[in-house]
Amino acid sequence: MDAPGYNCFVDRDRMDAAIQDLGPKELSCTDVQELKQLARQGYWAHSYALRGKVYQRLIRDIPCRTVTPDASVYSDIVGKIVGQHSGSSLPLPEFVDNTQVPSYCLNPQGEGAVRKILLCIANQFPDVSFCPALPAVVALLLHYSMDEAECFEKACRILACNDPSRKLIDQSFLAFESSCMTFGDLVNKYCQAAHKLMVAVSEDVLQVYADWQRWLFGELPLSYFSRVFDVFLVEGYKVLYRVALAILKFFHKVRAGQPLESDNVKQDIRAFVKDIAKTVSPEKLLEKAFAIRLFSRKEIQLLQMANEKALKQRGITVKQKRFFLHCEGHEPTVLLIKTTQKEVCGAYLSTDWAERNKFGGKLGFFGTGECFVFRLQPEVQRYEWVVIKHPELTRPVSSENTTSLPSLCHSASPDASDRLSPFLAARHFNLPSKTESLFMAGGNDCLIIGGGGGQALYIDGDLNRGRTGHCDTFNNQPLCSENFLIAAVEAWGFQDPDTQ
Repeated sequence: MDAPGYNCFVDRDRMDAAIQDLGPKELSCTDVQELKQLARQGYWAHSYALRGKVYQRLIRDIPCRTVTPDASVYSDIVGKIVGQHSGSSLPLPEFVDNTQVPSYCLNPQGEGAVRKILLCIANQFPDVSFCPALPAVVALLLHYSMDEAECFEKACRILACNDPSRKLIDQSFLAFESSCMTFGDLVNKYCQAAHKLMVAVSEDVLQVYADWQRWLFGELPLSYFSRVFDVFLVEGYKVLYRVALAILKFFHKVRAGQPLESDNVKQDIRAFVKDIAKTVSPEKLLEKAFAIRLFSRKEIQLLQMANEKALKQRGITVKQKRFFLHCEGHEPTVLLIKTTQKEVCGAYLSTDWAERNKFGGKLGFFGTGECFVFRLQPEVQRYEWVVIKHPELTRPVSSENTTSLPSLCHSASPDASDRLSPFLAARHFNLPSKTESLFMAGGNDCLIIGGGGGQALYIDGDLNRGRTGHCDTFNNQPLCSENFLIAAVEAWGFQDPDTQ
């Protein structure tokens, strides 16, 4: 290893700027309570070498399953799993849910090593189905490992902890989602002023709280996340709740009374956490976290279990497959949604969802007047494009641009609506407002059907929650309960045989 202990995975210049190596080099403490206080005080926070020794000791002492993959397993399997691919070109396992690997002052070799380790973990832990926190954990542990195999072993021990009273990181969507609900409960009790702000500025406060782990495992700068992880290894999962609550308190203190920087409070909090050094030091963040008189660990476990039970009763136990991945390349598609209240609704969507990519990552509407929305249960109802039934809302564009349109769109006769073609896109008409032509839109955080004055359907990016209301495009009534939980989603796609 190179002095002051950096390995070949670390960008030395960036690391020197992030964390100065000035602390003690040894730790003789064996008492758990004393170790807890030293972790909170940051005793080893400024010694790169000592932090590595402490991590080694703490992770070695985690009680694990009898058969837990170790460094030798990694050496045996990595070649078969990675093959000839370079680390940077490797895909991430599905259980990280498209979470990006935080750089944490790693060089390109280090970032590639994280991907290799994650793929090998996926091979050895088929029961881990949802774990977006793992890339950050592996990236941090790689700093304090002699090689990839040692880092793999440390991460495996954290995942294989078999002490029922010592929860470490969520490994299933059910556990993750219930922790988000639990965090929301804790915010409501311990951060009431911040909770009122979240309710006031967000359409779905639960979606804001569902982001809480991302604040810690991804947005926090390395010098902050490593301090949190120091205490987490000693005290466990409860520390994560504490720090996230403290982050929300500081966000409220700084932003209360100020206009939000965007129309998306989730993005505002992420930006705040990323630049948290402008507001508070790591020491002050932890000080605030441990000043919160939180429920006991036992009470939090009971709350988490109650939330898991509620989710199971609603049928929410696994994360839905990524919608766009399965729908792109098909045109049209039919979307069916069944709520936990046994309501059924959906939409016929005219255009390939791949069209959403032309907006450069921003949310933009596309589609044609063929689109319509419908309800099947408790009663059948169909709502088509408002212009079909009310052609008086518009007139076709000039014939010099579309010579074939007048015969389709002329509205002089009483039965003009019968001859109005829904195959025409909104661009074929001069609409008094764009709100009557907002057919479909999709991004990483949501998909939307119908817009203008509301949304016929809004589905969150996890395909677990949604809402419905009147919109100008379809002039519809709510398709089901206005705010709903999703029990099942189906998408039926069609392809032109000539394009297959």
